[in-house]
Amino acid sequence: MAVNLSGHLTALQVMQDAPVIPVIVLNDVAHAVPMARALVAGGIRMLEVTLRTPQALACMEAIAKEVPGAVVGAGTVRCAADAAAAAKAGARFAVSPGYTKTVGQACRDYGLSLLPGVATGSEIMMVQEDGYTELKFFPAMQAGGSAMLKAWGGPFFDVKFCPTGGVTQQNARDFLSLPNVACVGGSWLVPADALAQGDWARIEQLAREASQLPR
Repeated sequence: MAVNLSGHLTALQVMQDAPVIPVIVLNDVAHAVPMARALVAGGIRMLEVTLRTPQALACMEAIAKEVPGAVVGAGTVRCAADAAAAAKAGARFAVSPGYTKTVGQACRDYGLSLLPGVATGSEIMMVQEDGYTELKFFPAMQAGGSAMLKAWGGPFFDVKFCPTGGVTQQNARDFLSLPNVACVGGSWLVPADALAQGDWARIEQLAREASQLPR
């Protein structure tokens, strides 16, 4: 279900490109490009680089400039300034742990497709009022896991989710089997020890396995 990378990407296109969006924490800019190339080689193109380290924006910029097969996204977007900085660094989509109207408007202003984070029914209704129907369920395991998503399938039949938070290589299939789950977000594709060792072959293999998960 890979999508055309040219032009504006919708949130649904970001979610449908592969079964897993990697949740990436980078502390060294030198790791960014080879890591991204390994993920792309394994079939994963939508890369969520989290704004959790001082190096994150520089890493996004390096990937956007040097890895044409990758689509850079910014994770942990919490305010308008985050959205502005991410867009300037070359990000094309944003993922937030929660949602505010300010973040939503900033992402629209900067042309970033947004996956807003929700954990309750009230939050889903709030983001739907602002026009969002593709959402991040976070923290997925702590907020009810696949059982919660099944329960939401009735009242929120028109919403697609990307569960993130506690999703692993072992339980990803359970989430992906649900009709209202378009993809999952997971950090297991880019283990900290593989980054530290420069083990790009391992990251490529993890990406290849993730890209072939059924959904």
